[in-house]
Amino acid sequence: MKYTIIIQWSDEDQCYVVLLPEFTNVMQPCTHGDTYEEALKNAQEVLELLIETALELGETLPEPKTLGQSLQVA
Repeated sequence: MKYTIIIQWSDEDQCYVVLLPEFTNVMQPCTHGDTYEEALKNAQEVLELLIETALELGETLPEPKTLGQSLQVA
């Protein structure tokens, strides 16, 4: 499954903040990093923990969101 990771610079926090929109039950933002790379690494770790925990608890994982539309070529 491919989930959305949004990484944005926060002037207020002076770091990159991470949002995981499919996991709305997680307080937003869910993690951060001083660099983009650190924020991405932290996001992947949080995402893995969320998925692992949901599976252990027998919860249904959220459907990944898709952006844009599919194109069909005739």
